[in-house]
Amino acid sequence: MICPDFLEFQDVLKKMRVVDDKIVYTLNTSIPTESFKTKVDASSVCHNLFDQIQKSHSEREIVIKNCIVATAETVKKLKSAKESSPDDIDVIKNLKAEQRKLRLLQTELSVEEVIKEKTTKLFTEKCRSYYKPNNL
Repeated sequence: MICPDFLEFQDVLKKMRVVDDKIVYTLNTSIPTESFKTKVDASSVCHNLFDQIQKSHSEREIVIKNCIVATAETVKKLKSAKESSPDDIDVIKNLKAEQRKLRLLQTELSVEEVIKEKTTKLFTEKCRSYYKPNNL
């Protein structure tokens, strides 16, 4: 599980975001210009790319939400531990660290939404003539 170490979590997310990071390059190299239209099936290229994008977005959302749930559970346990021993410095320190991590994870969900919007917009601009997915 990557959730306990936030830096590792961010590294994994960065690797999972490769499709989105390279979307402009992928679209520019995949979608044919007017002169090459007959040599490339842009419709299937766009359809395959859309499937990759959707899969990537779904997988990342699942990872982020699972980490949020796991961290929230840890926060809950630490809060009850703090109630039973309010003077335990280690419990207080761990609670604050986990609460901070929970906020960072929740922020990551917002970042994910921005990335999804950007990728979807770019995809739609380039592929709208070749492929129109049902859920856009």
